[in-house]
This record gives sequence, C-alpha cells and structure tokens, in this order.
Amino acid sequence: MAKVTVAKTAGFCFGVDRAVKLAYEAVERYGKIYTLGEIIHNPDVVKDLESKGARVIDSLEGVTAADTVVIRSHGVGPDVYEKLMEIGARVIDTTCPFVKKIHEIVKERSEAGDVILIAGDPGHPEVKGIVGYAKNECYVFADTDELMKLIRKIYEKIKKPLAILSQTTYNISMWENCKRAVCDMPGVTVYNTVCTATDKRQSEARALSSENDVMIIVGGCNSSNTKKLYDICSEATECHLIENAEDLDGCDFSRVRSAGISAGASTPAYIIKEVQKTMTEILTKEEEFNFEEAIEQTFKKIYTGKRVSGVVTAVNPTEVIVDIGTKQTGYIPQSELSSDPSVKPSDVVSVGDEIDVIVTKINDVEGIVYLSKKQVDAQKGYDEVKEAADTGATVSGVVTNVIKGGVIVVVSGMRVFVPASQTGIRAEASLDQLLKQTVNLKIIELNEQRKRAVGSIRRVAAEERAAKRAAFFETAEVGQTVEGEVKSITDYGVFVDVGGVDGLVRKADLTWARIKHPSEVVSVGDHIEVTIKDVDKETGKISLVYKKQSENPWDIFKNNYELGQVVDAKIVSITSFGAFAQIIPGIDGLIHISQIADQRVNNVADFLTVGDVVKAKITECDLEKKRVSLSIRALLSNEETAAEAEAEAAEAVEETEAEETAEESAE
Repeated sequence: MAKVTVAKTAGFCFGVDRAVKLAYEAVERYGKIYTLGEIIHNPDVVKDLESKGARVIDSLEGVTAADTVVIRSHGVGPDVYEKLMEIGARVIDTTCPFVKKIHEIVKERSEAGDVILIAGDPGHPEVKGIVGYAKNECYVFADTDELMKLIRKIYEKIKKPLAILSQTTYNISMWENCKRAVCDMPGVTVYNTVCTATDKRQSEARALSSENDVMIIVGGCNSSNTKKLYDICSEATECHLIENAEDLDGCDFSRVRSAGISAGASTPAYIIKEVQKTMTEILTKEEEFNFEEAIEQTFKKIYTGKRVSGVVTAVNPTEVIVDIGTKQTGYIPQSELSSDPSVKPSDVVSVGDEIDVIVTKINDVEGIVYLSKKQVDAQKGYDEVKEAADTGATVSGVVTNVIKGGVIVVVSGMRVFVPASQTGIRAEASLDQLLKQTVNLKIIELNEQRKRAVGSIRRVAAEERAAKRAAFFETAEVGQTVEGEVKSITDYGVFVDVGGVDGLVRKADLTWARIKHPSEVVSVGDHIEVTIKDVDKETGKISLVYKKQSENPWDIFKNNYELGQVVDAKIVSITSFGAFAQIIPGIDGLIHISQIADQRVNNVADFLTVGDVVKAKITECDLEKKRVSLSIRALLSNEETAAEAEAEAAEAVEETEAEETAEESAE
C-alpha cells in the first residue's frame, strides 16, 4: 500500500503564524497597508494579502504619515525604525520574538566591544537586520571553514573577544560543527540562536528522509529554511522542492511506494494538505493494477458493519441509490445520509460521487443492502475531534439542535455537545439565535469509550479576543482615532469595545452639551468613532473621547458672540440665585436674580419658567473659567440704569462664584 507521511512540525512556526495573523488583521482594519518586503517567503500568502490591499515595498520612499507599514517576521535594523518614526507612519511590528532576542544580544555585546560573527546568509533579510544592531566590527560566515578563517584573522591577530551566533533558520548540523570548532577557545562566547522549531523541523525531516522512497519539501523557493530542509533530505533520498501541489505534475513517482512531506516555516497548512492529498492520489494510481483482485471485488462478500466504497447512481427526495460493486442494490435512507436532519439528499451527494458507506442491513431475498454514510462521517468527524482535543486546535461545525442545557454542533459528521455556559450567549438570551449557524469551537472534554465530546464556543471567542487585545495594545497610541461598539452604559460613562479591549468614555468626554445621563447620547450596540485619550498597557485600561474638538461650543461662542451682544436664550434651569439660559448648545449663561427685572425679585419662578426664550444682553464673558453672565434688566432700563445694572450684574456674579467656591470647599 502506498504511504504518505507528513512531518508533525511541517508548516508555520510561532513567529510566522503571528506575523501572518497580524498582517491579515491590519489589512482588514486599515484597508491598505505596506509590507516592508514580503511578509513571509510564500507566494500564495503574499498574493492573497495583495488581493486584500497589502502592497510589498522594498524601501520607505514615498511612505507618508498617513500610511501603515508592517515590519515582517525577519525583522529590520534600527535605522529603519528611526526612519519610520521620522516619517510618522503607523507601524505594525511582526518581528519574531526569537529574532528580537538576537538583536538584543548583538547590540549588548557589540557595545561591550565584542566582534560579532553571524552564521547565515549575508543576503537574507533576517541577517541584514541583525547586522544593523552591531555598533562595531561584524562579519557573516557561511560554514565552519569561513568561521575559522575569520577567527585566524580577528582572534589570533587582533586579540578581541568574539560573540558567535546564527540566524534562526541556520542548518542545525552545520551549527553543531561550528560550536565544536570553537568550544575550547578562551574569549569566545557562543549563543545558541537557532530557533527550537527549526531544530525540530530539520531533525524530523532528516528522520523521514531515511524512512521513505522520496521526500517532498513544500515552501517558497526563496525561503532560506525551506532550502535547508531540501539540502538535509537530499543527503538521504530523492527529494523535490515545490511551492504547491501543482508542482508535482510531471514528476516521476512510478517506483515510489512511500513518501515523506515536510514544509518550511512559511508554508500554510492548507497547501501542505493539498500536497498530501495530491501525493496520495498519485501513489495510489501508480500501484499495479491486480486483475484477480478486481474480479474478486466484483463478487466481494459483505456483512453488517462492513465499510465499503460505492458510486452514487441516483438521488431521490427520500433516499440515495449506490453501486457498491455487488449483486445487491445499495440504498441510503435520508436519515442515514447526514447528522443534520434538515438537509435534503441532493444537498449531500450527487450522481457520480464516490463515497464510503457502512452496511447496516442486508436483504438477500429482495437483493437490497441498506447503507449509512452518516456513520462513516461520524467516524471521520470523531478522528478530527479527537485530534482537536489532543492538540487544542479549533474546529468548525453547524449548530443543528437546541436542547435542554445547550446546543448540538455537528463537526464533520460528529455531534458535539456545547453547554449553554460555553456558548457565549448571555443567560437571559435565547440559544435559538445559534441555530443553523456555523461556529468555531474547542473540544474541552472527550469520552473515547462512548465517543462523545463536549465543546466550547466561548473559549474560541476568548482566544480571538485576547489576540485582538494584544494586537490593539501593540499599535494603540494617544490621539489615534479608532472605531468601536458601545457595550454598556453607566451613570458615569460608556464602555466601548475597540477591538478586544473595552475603553471608557467618561460622561464629560461624551458630548459638549449638558446631559443627565450618557444614554441621551449613545445606545448599546451603536458603532461610533472615538479618539484614544490615554493608554495604560500595564493595567490594560483605555480612556476614550467621543466628543469632537471641532464641535467645542466655547470655540463657536468665541467666534460668533461678543460682550454687549443681545441674544435669544432658552431658560434651562432655575436656582435660588437666578436662572441659567442656553445661548447655544453647551453654553449656558447665568441671569442673576438681580438681572431678571427692573424691580426687586424675591422668587425667580414668578418671572421665569424652564423652556422660556428670553432676550438678554451678554454682560460678562470669562472664556478661561468658562462663565457667561446675561442680563434681561439691562434691556429694560434707560442708559444710566442699564450701566448700573451691568455693574450690579458683575458684582452679583462675583458673589455667586464666591458662594459656589465656599460650598465646594465645605464639601
């Protein structure tokens, strides 16, 4: 039998996976971004990002403060960061944490006076970035021979201390040779900077190459770590370096019975799966055709519980007819087609489809065999669910039933129970809103004996929120404008979700107008644009502002009103010492009790009512203290009396301010 084995470590490493996720989140958020070089060395990923609005650039020429620039996982030198800061562009740094650690080592040792020696490719972007952190002498070497030449030149003649390290994707066996060559030299410090994922990937690929007839290495042709995998495997067996499954066309696998597959750190999982599927199909077709076995297949014996393959010959509203290569006719009742009772047979299969089924009942008298596709799917689904339970991977499924205590999600044919507490739906809300929805979930419990699983939708949402939260804090800056959704409203302000983080808009930062409650301005569920007022990354607290500076009523008042001007003002509140009247929204002027009429006023309510619109004269305006005084009396008196009224108004305001200050001090 043909065998295809995929390396467990094949594909995205932590750093690449993080970089790709951040790049996709950035292009989704900002629409148009620049990546300084290809985000990873994989043409499929780069092409997909370009289709969404990501443009690859080789220099910062033409970049402006309005642009978003993504620094890829390979990292860059400090000069690039300085240039970006000078430009003022938004920066999303996806540099791999392992690479950043190398930057720190090189900077520290170089400042201490060490000569830096780096194992790697001088043309590789990661190496170029590392070299940028060396303040003094720095050299790049390819192998042990070049290392020893440099040491003879520097160490023996100049007598300077040496710091030796490597790029993260350097060949592990070559690195071990380098370390052995300098292990006894005083004044030489070696830092193990080959990534642990690279080490595991290379070791596993070497083992696979010794066990299989051929090795398939999947990755970008310009990927350094992918080429190293190819070199390692080529030492033991026939090896092919491809970018995707299409590159397998034309290769001769006629003598191959087993194949191993590994992939570089920049290769997405879906490409690896496509290569695995295509390679399996190729090797299956290459197997010799056995005529006797084919004849035997025609007369094969079947029994209840046996798994067989067949071809769909007819699809009816209530059943599917399948040719399983026996004298009996195979029937799949609608109930045995899918775990989702609502789907029609035509939604599941079509005439000509090759499917696997399990025999559930045989009727030799009528020449009928009853089959189940649902049971096969359930087994496949169980395998997928079990793997997800073992690895912590996320799986997808459709919510088919709402039952007591939770919902049923069908994952690749297997039913997974999700308790109500793990759905992410509030206790008072109905679970029916999930029905027929495709959801992502984690398997949190698996009973292998009974083949039953419990899942959590909420856990996936929590992880996604945590990832968004981390991404937000990486890019959040004071003064930055962001979009968010109103999540809750309190007496003192509004909480807004701005991407995995709930920021607070205090009541005073909601609007320039006087309000009694924040609900007068926004409602839960509203999508609003806010400005970041303050960011505390240690506590995770964000302060936001919703009101716009362009709508500042004091600026409007300053530009349109002046001392002595007569205005129409609306009475908004009445106090014991006077009344407040709105000149424009957000600006209320005080009409002191002495300025309401040209006679003595004992009770303000006898003369004014909330809602009244009155004509009044602006008698005082203090923009610093944000106070405006108005007088109705000044418009009712003659010139001499009016002047006295204005003077009295000023004194009254001072008295009122003194009273208010005294009250505040007492409080």
